[in-house]
Amino acid sequence: MSIARIVVALLVFSVIVIFHELGHFLLAKKNGIKVTEFSLGMGPRLLSYPGKETRYSIKALPLGGSCMMLGEDETSEDPSSFNKKGVFARMSVIAAGPIFNFILAFVLALFVVGVAGIDKPYVAELPAGFPAAEAGLKNGDLITKINGDKVDISRDIDVYFQFHPLEKGQNVEITYERDGKEYVVNMTPILYDRYMIGITRNTDESAAKLTGVSKDGPADQGGLKEDDIIKSINGVTINTGEEFSLYLREHPIGKEALTIVYEREGREATALVIPQLSSSTYSLGLAYNEARGGKITNPLNVIKYSYVEVKFWIKTVVASLGQLVTGKLSTNDIAGPVGMFDMIGDSYEQAVSIGVKYVFLQLAYLIILLSANLGVMNLLPLPALDGGRLVFLLIEAVRGKPVDPEKEGFVHLIGFIGLMMLMVFVFYNDIMRLIG
Repeated sequence: MSIARIVVALLVFSVIVIFHELGHFLLAKKNGIKVTEFSLGMGPRLLSYPGKETRYSIKALPLGGSCMMLGEDETSEDPSSFNKKGVFARMSVIAAGPIFNFILAFVLALFVVGVAGIDKPYVAELPAGFPAAEAGLKNGDLITKINGDKVDISRDIDVYFQFHPLEKGQNVEITYERDGKEYVVNMTPILYDRYMIGITRNTDESAAKLTGVSKDGPADQGGLKEDDIIKSINGVTINTGEEFSLYLREHPIGKEALTIVYEREGREATALVIPQLSSSTYSLGLAYNEARGGKITNPLNVIKYSYVEVKFWIKTVVASLGQLVTGKLSTNDIAGPVGMFDMIGDSYEQAVSIGVKYVFLQLAYLIILLSANLGVMNLLPLPALDGGRLVFLLIEAVRGKPVDPEKEGFVHLIGFIGLMMLMVFVFYNDIMRLIG
């Protein structure tokens, strides 16, 4: 892993953690609670500054952080201690961390949406013979609901079908707008043979470059390599990654061979690629815009879609947790710090090859995703998390007196041990995934 990847990943994590702990810190100060130490990282101190009331530290392990308050985990008679403040003051301090994560995500969403636009769920060219085309959907229609679930952005559609896979005989109700009028159509998915050629690629406005070619896959066997630039497919000129995506939407890969003209080191060559059957799945043939675009100039719309952006990630995290609890997702699908470091590094390297603006956009987007994720996870009603502490404070508010501190401390200790065991397991999974 390069130094740049590590530095960027640490920067992303640091911003998220500092903002989370800053929420606790500011609300503690507002409520007259003494903060003994505000730190980034865990373990022994590397750098430390003893302020007038609070020690500010950077610690050796670049994971997590803390806002240590007097009387938070022990009984103190000092009037400025956490345990001496009213229950609702303490609740505001505990809730402030996750809430600040959502605020951070929203602020950065203003930048991303204002610069890059939003992926509005417009219907693209639909493949003939599929239910969506047969139902009368047309290029340019705006999808607003699927089976009654609101659709704000194209990623809502992706997530809906991820958590509600299409099945034989299933009725799917699509609500859409055309020329300012709303229409509703019903369709039933059909069995569709999915073919693949074994590539990954960029999908933006830059040249249509292959970012990966699966070993021994159809593209590899046809002679294509990573970093090749696609110039045309079956005689259709391809100038950008977006045009590549549009071509695939209009001409879904089937069993027919593809004649691909590509550029490598300034020279053009032709590859004959024979697609391989990947799977048979049920499909509606519903093609829609997946790229951000069109700068939003109306400030109110920037605010609206920034809220939509944050809401999307909160909703996705909550739905994923539901799938994890019900067993539809496994712990192998969870990425820990190592996996996230790798993801951030990959995103950085892809963006830096395009330009500085894309680096800032990509890193901001990752912070939105991870900050919203951290906010939701910390609000879970589990011991040792902010959500678990809020549960005890709610119990105190209802019964009029606090839970025995020793009993509460024991519950949080058990929860902390459980979280550490989960962290070790996730670390192991991350490492096995990287070296596998």
